[in-house]
Amino acid sequence: MASLKPEERVILVGHSLGGLGMSVVMERFPEKISAAVFVTALMPGPNLTFITISKEFLRRFGSFMDSQYRYDQGPNNPPTAVKFGPNLLKSKFYQLSPPEDLFLALSLLRPVPFFNDEELVLKQTKLTKGNYGSVRRVFIVTDQDLTIGESLQRLMIEQNPPNEVKVINRTDHMVLFTRPTKLFSYLGEIAEKYY
Repeated sequence: MASLKPEERVILVGHSLGGLGMSVVMERFPEKISAAVFVTALMPGPNLTFITISKEFLRRFGSFMDSQYRYDQGPNNPPTAVKFGPNLLKSKFYQLSPPEDLFLALSLLRPVPFFNDEELVLKQTKLTKGNYGSVRRVFIVTDQDLTIGESLQRLMIEQNPPNEVKVINRTDHMVLFTRPTKLFSYLGEIAEKYY
């Protein structure tokens, strides 16, 4: 982002946990962003912290089933990462996706870190109305998402209203595989409108 020419602007698209990284980029480079699209993504804001969303996500998500935890700071400390298990992916992430996409995901899977240092996370992900809040946002809801359920998506929308909300029906968390044509259609509309 820093290397973009002053007159260049981009549209950011983030999915799932990618919403956090995208939000930090929005805070740091608001003048370079035409719009940010949250595709069933975590969407923190100035009045809705990543920590708050994470705790609500974990409360609603339930069991991580056959996932494997990593304890890089020793077994007496909280886990530092989780590698999602095949049964979890099949039942909560890819339940409507083509089987070949689940198979590919299993072969590419890497551990997902936990953000255990809340003070550090709050400091590094602080979002302001002046920067983050100046970027136009679109949220794409996926109605049969069992990972970031529709009710959590709607809660983030309610507590941190974007400029626009779009819905893709009959899709799981992996909308890129279950309804790619509809997703790309929406992304095209957003590019036409905001770029």
